[in-house]
Parts: sequence; structure tokens; C-alpha cells
Amino acid sequence: MTGSDKTKVSVMVVDDHPIWRDGVARDLAENGFDVRATAADGAAAIRISRAVRPDVVLMDLNLGETSGVDATREITAALPETKVLVLSASGEHSDVLEAVKAGASGYLVKSASATELVDAVLRTAAGDPVFTAGLAGLVLGEYRRMADSPSEGPPPPQLTERETDVLRFVAKGMTARQIAEKLVLSHRTVENHVQSTLRKLQLHNRVELARYAIEHGLDEE
Repeated sequence: MTGSDKTKVSVMVVDDHPIWRDGVARDLAENGFDVRATAADGAAAIRISRAVRPDVVLMDLNLGETSGVDATREITAALPETKVLVLSASGEHSDVLEAVKAGASGYLVKSASATELVDAVLRTAAGDPVFTAGLAGLVLGEYRRMADSPSEGPPPPQLTERETDVLRFVAKGMTARQIAEKLVLSHRTVENHVQSTLRKLQLHNRVELARYAIEHGLDEE
């Protein structure tokens, strides 16, 4: 998280409907979030995010010429510390999978309550993958399907024993705090292991990390 007050999460809201966009921004501000900017389309989202560098971008998918998926891919590549949480009217499986493959940390449908949205933004900022009920299983199921026919490539980087332990619990969907309790470590130590593993594997977020773990059978141990 950014700023001197680490409990205050900075956000940017991206949506092409001004009433919805302004309403979400207002609700988040009233709940104590630092709303740094809003954007009406994907191109503006990419440009503005680089200037304001928010902790979390709330991203709609249907944004016109530059889609939310394209914007997500650009933002997560340019700003590895920024998390993207998709907030979309669509619950189509193809949309969810495309967003995650582009680097989104989570996916929430717009029917979510204000309380669910606030919780989702906080958890996304903390690094947890967040999905509307039923969608997390879809994503992990797709990764398991892909793992059945893995593509050949260079040998994976060597992880330490502790990094492997943490990765195994990430694959089971546990949060950093739950992993810390399980391994009797501090929350920050777990976060450090996660970040180190992400760098070694050249991945962007915990969803991709879970996919890697599933592909290597760590979720079954």
C-alpha cells in the first residue's frame, strides 16, 4: 500500500457509464479509500494509472476501442505493484478467464453489494485473489484443465523449501494471513516469500501463482 498511512488504499475507477463510475468512486471515498482518479475508457485508464499509480484499479470490461482486458494487460505490465479488480456486469466464463489471463487479480460482478465491494478492494490491495462466488472455482478449474497438457519450455526456476511451502498453500486458496498462521510465520515474511516467488517465476499475481502450483501438482500434496 502507498503513502504514509498504510491503512489507506488508493484506487482508480474505470467505467464508461458516468453515473455508475461517479457513484462507485463516491462510495469508496466515503468508506475511507483514497480515490485518486477515474477514467471513462481503456486508453485513459492506461495513461492516468501511470500518473497516479493506485494500489487498486477497479476495471470495467466494456470500454470501447481499448477494452478493459487490454487496459488490464497494459497496466499490470507497466505497474507490477498495482492490482486490477474487474467490476463488470458480465459473468460470462470467457470474460472472467480473459481478464485473469490479462493480469487481473480478481473479478466481481456489478450485482455485488457495497459491503462486498469494499471488502473486495481491501483484499485485492492486500494481494488476495477475489472472485464473485462460483468464479474462483472456474478459474482454478481452467488452470487444472490446462495443466493436463502442459507445454514444453525451459526448466522452472529453483524455489527454496519455504517458498515451496508457501506456494502449496497459495494453490489451496489460502490468504497470506492464513498461510502465516499455518507456517507460524509473520504476515510480512509470507508476503516476502510470495513476492520473491513471483519474481523468480516472472508472474504477476497470486492467481497466476496458483496456476503454476496446480500445474506442478502442489495443490494435491
